[in-house]
Amino acid sequence: MAVEPTGLRARKKQRTRDALVRVALELFTAQGYEETTVDEITDAVEVSQRTFFRYFAGKEDAAFAVQEMTESLYLDALRARPPGEPPLEAMRQAVFAVWDVIEVAVSEIVPLELHMRSFRMIESTPALLAAHLRRSAEAEEVLAQLIADREGLDMALDPRPRVAVAAFSGVMRVTGRLWSQGEDLRPEAVRRLTETFLDHLTPALAGDWRGGGAAVRGTSAERAAHTERHLPAL
Repeated sequence: MAVEPTGLRARKKQRTRDALVRVALELFTAQGYEETTVDEITDAVEVSQRTFFRYFAGKEDAAFAVQEMTESLYLDALRARPPGEPPLEAMRQAVFAVWDVIEVAVSEIVPLELHMRSFRMIESTPALLAAHLRRSAEAEEVLAQLIADREGLDMALDPRPRVAVAAFSGVMRVTGRLWSQGEDLRPEAVRRLTETFLDHLTPALAGDWRGGGAAVRGTSAERAAHTERHLPAL
């Protein structure tokens, strides 16, 4: 009996997993997450329930599969940033680097338009929204540890990695929610929105909110210079 090459087996498994994700998202967005059963997903892909649970612990894992892939790409991009780059700038540039490749990466699994619609589905499904918040908190802890490692800090003694990540992640959540509620679901739209919000992140945190100080204005470079003069380096 011929033995199937390891590479071919791996590709077949990946195709099966991708098909399960694609069908799951199609059903979730078309008829609702709660209303969709695992049987419906597996019947559409023509595999067994056993096969589904070989790849996913349940429907929730399938719903977030593409997001987990993009988060993994982001962490890899952040690890690749220059070690001397300030944390907020490193996180920002890592996001932009991922956006340069994310359309291709996502499209290899699901149609980009389906990926966009899944954001709205998550926001409108209480069980998935709660899971999203839980997963985000876990991801933020991983990200904060990565920042701490980059800066040679002990998170048990220094709160700055968690503070920086919380602020950055908050911007990403707000822009993602605003984008998903809008009419333009193209990646370019969320990128422009995120760039605008991130441009205001550090200056807003550096300003004296109660002292009546004027908002920091000018170019991104001027705002960054202002921040470097008024905030200690993370």
